[in-house]
Parts: sequence; C-alpha cells; structure tokens
Amino acid sequence: MPTRRPSPATVKVPAAIEGADPRQPDITSPVLEGPAPAAAPRGTGPDPETPSISAPLSAELKDRDLVLPVEGIRSDQLSPQFNDARGGRRHEAMDILAPTGTPVKAVEAGRIARLFFSKAGGITIYQFDPTERFCYYYAHLDRYATGLREGDRVKQGQVVGYVGVSGNAPKNTPHLHFAVFRLNAEKKWWEGVPIDPYEILR
Repeated sequence: MPTRRPSPATVKVPAAIEGADPRQPDITSPVLEGPAPAAAPRGTGPDPETPSISAPLSAELKDRDLVLPVEGIRSDQLSPQFNDARGGRRHEAMDILAPTGTPVKAVEAGRIARLFFSKAGGITIYQFDPTERFCYYYAHLDRYATGLREGDRVKQGQVVGYVGVSGNAPKNTPHLHFAVFRLNAEKKWWEGVPIDPYEILR
C-alpha cells in the first residue's frame, strides 16, 4: 500500500509559537550522529535589537534562487515574521507549519556545519552556504535524514531532515523554524547577524 503523505498546512503562525530563542546553544549535546560540539557561551546570539541586513546581502541571497525549505510549501504561502514577538524577544526567523514528517530540504548547496540538540531548538541543523559567509538554521526537527553527518556536502534541494516538534515547539503545532544569518569573522556556528528569511524566499 502506498504511503500517504499529508498535505502541508498553511504557514500562518499562531501566537502559541513562542519561547526562548531556538538558536541558543544552551545544551552542548549531540543528536544521533556527529561529534559533541564545542561548548558555547550560554545566552549568546544576535542582539534582538540588531536590524536585519535588508539590502545588499538579502539581495545577494535572493539572486541565488534558494529553494523553499519545506516540501510542498509555495512562496505565496509565506508570511513575514522576522519582527514578531516571541516570548519577549524578536523572532528573527520564519516558522513554516507542516505535518510532522514533512521533508525539510537544503535551501542551497553547502556544508553541514553542525548537528545539534538544545532545549529550545530541539533537533537542529546549522548549514553553511558554499562561500561559508552565511548560515542556514533548521530547528524543531523530528529527525535527520538517514546518514546525515557533520561535514557532509549537501546539494540544493537535498532532504536533510523532517518537520517535527522537538525543543520548545508546541506539541500540537509541528513546524520548521528557519533562520538565516551572516557569519562573523570567527564563523561561530551559533551566532551572526540575522537576515529576514521572508525577504529572500518570497
């Protein structure tokens, strides 16, 4: 019997999706595969008041024709959420609702910099772009794609994981928390200057 795949839900985000920043590396614990990451300072990450880089970097990424990270979602279903409040802080990301188990795809070719688990983000992926100037962050996953490891080179559109409710995601609202940031000079995988995903994916 063929497997029935549920249709992705609308990506309008309910107010229930709130809480701590999923990018905060508050637990330095590996998930499934990959070595234990180096300890990161608690509470690190972009200042919530730091504005996104709306021009020329957003334009550069938009010109790359990134694919949408959740299978079955169209660009006209996306909504701007970057400046929305989430638990007293700015969201600086996009939540894309879809049924648990919906494939999550690499928006661009690049390197899997870190497979990571945290209380907030749950099962997460940090993927560097080909130039290693930008990082794509996928959080609240149900699981990784079979065989995915740190250091892997992935192709654009390759399935890297599956939508879930890990971390602080509401258990009745499976979604992908997707963020983009420009890496700093040290290329610390957990921090950088945030860029509005809506501006580069719409």
